[in-house]
Amino acid sequence: MITEEIIDQTLEKFEDQTIDTEKAAIEFAQRQPGLFSLLTDENEGILSEDEQFFLLYLGVVIFNIVDKVMPGLPTVSVEEIAAVEEVNWGIMDQTAGQPFNQRLDPFFENYEEEDLLAFVEDALSSEVENEDGDLVSLSPEGVEPMFVMLKTAIDVLTKQES
Repeated sequence: MITEEIIDQTLEKFEDQTIDTEKAAIEFAQRQPGLFSLLTDENEGILSEDEQFFLLYLGVVIFNIVDKVMPGLPTVSVEEIAAVEEVNWGIMDQTAGQPFNQRLDPFFENYEEEDLLAFVEDALSSEVENEDGDLVSLSPEGVEPMFVMLKTAIDVLTKQES
């Protein structure tokens, strides 16, 4: 199980540049090409450029956190990713019409990686810095697919069942 302490330690390393974000993104792309593709290819027209950048950053952070706890992660297949993503969209669709944070409640029920999922929820519920260092808000239309994609990444990397 991934603890809040491990998440915070990893975030600190990204923030103080002990972990180089660009190099970490390249390693992520090489070791998990299907997940990298999920976080970069499907989003044209759905997410703003800032949202796409932030989604990839969060994906890289999640990969590094999970890799620290579970080193030697096997490469996840595109088929496995698609199947898990479909399940996660099904859960999200069941709560349509509710406020975003309430829509996430079913994802937390009996979920082993609750701290990591809470990290994602918190990250998507706040303003973020873009590449230029300016604060930007995430759009209501953007946070839902971002959450589903990041939840899917956590699931397949940690082999969680939804």
